[in-house]
Amino acid sequence: MEDKKILIITYYWPPAGGPGVQRWLKFAKYLPEFGWKPIIYTPENPSYPLLDESLMKDVPDDLEIVRTKIWEPYQLAEKLNKSNKKFKAGQFDVGNNQSWKSKLSIWVRGNFFIPDARVFWVNPSTKFLEQYLKINNIETIVTSGPPHSMHLIGLNLKKKFPDLKWIADFRDPWTEISYYKHLKLTNRSAKKHRQLESEVFKNADITLATSYTDADNFRKSGANAFCITNGFDETDSNPQTLQPSNSPTQFTLSYIGVLEQLRNPENLWEALDNLVKTNSDFAENFNLKFVGRIDDKILEVIEKSSLKNHIQNLGYVSHDKAVDEMAKSSLLLITNFPNDSSKGIIPGKIFEYLATGKQIISFGPNEADVSKILDETKAGKHFGYNDSKKIEDFILEKFELWKNGNLLENTQNIEQFSRKNLTKQLVQIL
Repeated sequence: MEDKKILIITYYWPPAGGPGVQRWLKFAKYLPEFGWKPIIYTPENPSYPLLDESLMKDVPDDLEIVRTKIWEPYQLAEKLNKSNKKFKAGQFDVGNNQSWKSKLSIWVRGNFFIPDARVFWVNPSTKFLEQYLKINNIETIVTSGPPHSMHLIGLNLKKKFPDLKWIADFRDPWTEISYYKHLKLTNRSAKKHRQLESEVFKNADITLATSYTDADNFRKSGANAFCITNGFDETDSNPQTLQPSNSPTQFTLSYIGVLEQLRNPENLWEALDNLVKTNSDFAENFNLKFVGRIDDKILEVIEKSSLKNHIQNLGYVSHDKAVDEMAKSSLLLITNFPNDSSKGIIPGKIFEYLATGKQIISFGPNEADVSKILDETKAGKHFGYNDSKKIEDFILEKFELWKNGNLLENTQNIEQFSRKNLTKQLVQIL
């Protein structure tokens, strides 16, 4: 029996780096095992904020990839202000760090490009895919956002072909994401964003969320929503294959990934600063490691504290190298936006953290979905951005265990988050 075809419309695809690309890369890797043939539709000349050639190894040799040209206004934005490079990854300066150029750029980005700057690919893609779907007898499509422009391609195709099965996959929310309120939207623009989001929710046959809270919120907004979290791939990281050499010689707290100003755990830096000042044993053994892109303004503050001589900043590395650095850590840091509307964000890296068996310290709003996962897997502790003394106590407890050789790798119930099991869940929904 011939495999069923599924067309995946995604902006991010290898050699793009970062967690966003991995979700559908891994689904595409495992879908054929369940009787589905994935076909990827992606831009020919995208402007990616990060590149990671190591992810190319996960692209199946026989995978069909269809590409068309895209026009993006990022070169214009970067001429106006160099820091606008952050826009590509949904980041920008906030608060006192905003210059007038930043404010102007953010206003233009929010009000002129709705839902985002990839919107110029929507109409050409709709036109191209109308023919492609007919010729290739494709009955099921997926749109993966952000960028949420991808969902507008799905919306247009669904209107052209009402019998087409359309899955709108939201790796992050649209109007509920934390930076939405920082976009300096006019009332008219805000209304347009919400109207488009509502149309996607009502017209998609299935809306996928990456967290339990997001799925609930989408259902309240009229979507037929299901949660399939992100996960880890056993072929990337396996606790059983970690080498003894991966045990760190220093008590190493590592942050892997991109850290921007909106998710900056200032209370953690203060707690660590205090521990280094008051505990000579801790100071002698402590190492703060950054693997990825850390906002310059955050680094500036940390480097003015007692942590200055304890920082190891490796910069952006390949995904393979990042997984290796996780394994070489004692404690892994994860951060989320502080506001309650971000309870449902589950950063993709948490699952790879889980696969290493290492303990995790997390920051974000109270009662967050991340907290539920950490409790269920016994993998660490979640804190709010107002906690202070509890953070020091937790870190010291883990430090003492590490010093005595007892910082156990004792995660539980993590198999449910393997990419293969998650693909099985997806197929059941399909």
